[in-house]
Amino acid sequence: MGVKAALPRYELYFYNVVLCMAMLWAARWISDVSNSNSNRKTFKTSVQTGWYYSGRKMVRFSDVEWMMWFSTFREHIIFALSGHVIFAKICTLLAPQYRSLVFMVYGMLAVFTSMGWAYVTLILSHCVLLYSISLVKLRWLCFAAGLTTLATFKMEPFISWQAGFVIGSFELRPLLFYGGCGFTIMRCLSFALENCERKDGNYSILELLKYNFYLPFFYFGPIMTFDKFYIQANNPTLTRKDGEMWNISIQALLNLGVIIIVAVILHFMYILTIPSDMKLLKHISDWALVGLAYLNLVYDWVKAAVMFGVINTVSRLDHLDPPKPPKCITMLYVFSETHFDRGINDFLCNYVYNYLGGKHDNVLDELIASLCTFGITALWLGPSWVVFIWAFLNCFGLNFELWTAKFFTMEPFISIEMAISESMSRRIRAVFNTFNFWTIVLYNVLALNSLEFAKLVAMRLFLKGFPLTTIMVMFVTYCLIQLIKERERRQALIDDPDPIPPPSRGYILMKPRWFTYTFRVFL
Repeated sequence: MGVKAALPRYELYFYNVVLCMAMLWAARWISDVSNSNSNRKTFKTSVQTGWYYSGRKMVRFSDVEWMMWFSTFREHIIFALSGHVIFAKICTLLAPQYRSLVFMVYGMLAVFTSMGWAYVTLILSHCVLLYSISLVKLRWLCFAAGLTTLATFKMEPFISWQAGFVIGSFELRPLLFYGGCGFTIMRCLSFALENCERKDGNYSILELLKYNFYLPFFYFGPIMTFDKFYIQANNPTLTRKDGEMWNISIQALLNLGVIIIVAVILHFMYILTIPSDMKLLKHISDWALVGLAYLNLVYDWVKAAVMFGVINTVSRLDHLDPPKPPKCITMLYVFSETHFDRGINDFLCNYVYNYLGGKHDNVLDELIASLCTFGITALWLGPSWVVFIWAFLNCFGLNFELWTAKFFTMEPFISIEMAISESMSRRIRAVFNTFNFWTIVLYNVLALNSLEFAKLVAMRLFLKGFPLTTIMVMFVTYCLIQLIKERERRQALIDDPDPIPPPSRGYILMKPRWFTYTFRVFL
């Protein structure tokens, strides 16, 4: 990581060829399984009518979020966000100093229209409660109150009692209820912690309401910490950088293109349906199974990237700088850089992980910080055995990286690395990163699909498929890791074309960049 060691061009070409061939091979097998006549009965209940001119059925989305955004309630979402953009633009032109107030009023009216006055009252009561506690300016008390309040939306009988305040029933009611309430608590907690840090006076409750009822972020995030929102939403100078509107337009068109591509792929590859049929999975090839696990994670990343991308496009039109979309799963080969939701990442990093972990160079501090971080994450996702297993495994992976890094900063490893070339050091690191990559994939397949599917993939990859499948998959993954490192190397040269030479190459090579493990948001 961060080492600008180049590999020969022909070696990189070879890695590209191997990776492309392997991806096409796995995709072909998954496509064959999807199109097999013998599997039509298996897919009968899990497919729906596709595009007329395609002549094929399309896999039925088991994902409520994607269905809501790009199918069932597409028109409602477009109408609500378009209204927000129009009113925000009018206010920006006529009275820019009041634009944050207009954001709040429109957001409250939209929430009232979609969920009713009782829901708005419930949200306001939580805002008032956490605001009152923030006035005491005790950090631990704010955390205790915030997490306790969050727990009331994750455990019975508190869930049913609060859900009873919402009158009426429609398809999106549970999703909007839990999404709006959960993100409200996190935003109120961010506000309370920032108020504790403020030395002169307190923020007003109006600032909290402006922050919480900003419509693009209200139901589905991402979480933008209060300190950033407060500065940007109250910035009187509304100017744009050269080419910013062009970039926003390109991003919007890119999101639209990705939505179409995903729909086309799901006409021919039933990647969302196959993992649920364990009988079918036992008869497909090792390559198809491994590719299926990987493509399920890629789909989940694409879904999150597009949904956050649409929201971010609207917020950028409002002169805000929202959290970036999640980092592509293909680019993740170390736990300390795994990103799914950067908004949650910023929140946990600012208020928990960095606060408790300090410089992240002490094993005990790092362990405490990561345990607290994953504990809050488990509460956020909703306590269950799958979530607990997922949190434990990822917490262990994050700490194991620190332990390994410290171990390899000792002799004789530093001397050995100093004696070999940087390119060879990069190759050796890629070998270890290869196993790390599949550890990350399996841990997250556990959360996204099922424990049975994750166990089957692990068994076929490391036990039943050994040695042929294991060696082939790891070699292809090694090629992928080298291409990722090459991209990072070129980006590092662009960001810092003439860096200061490090005093000890061995130490720099062995010390990782410490970023918080970030988390996929399940509503």
